[in-house]
Amino acid sequence: MIFISLAKLRRKPTKDGIAEVDKLAGKMSKYGIKVIGSYWTLGRYDSVLILEAPDEKVAMKGALLYGDIVSSETLVAIPRNEAVKLLD
Repeated sequence: MIFISLAKLRRKPTKDGIAEVDKLAGKMSKYGIKVIGSYWTLGRYDSVLILEAPDEKVAMKGALLYGDIVSSETLVAIPRNEAVKLLD
């Protein structure tokens, strides 16, 4: 499954803070979560993560790792071609 996580930092970013985030990303891989893309953004959210996880529960477990660092909103993403098939 693909998930898009929109995140807002709880504190000012620092190099040490980014190192902490990178460590947590390593922990996520232990749960079977793969980071497909990671972007810093302008606007309402500070970053966007595109993740692949076996299911919603595993994705939630990964999101909980970051609770002290960011507030986030995570969306389930369905590829366009699969979504279009649902119209029939």
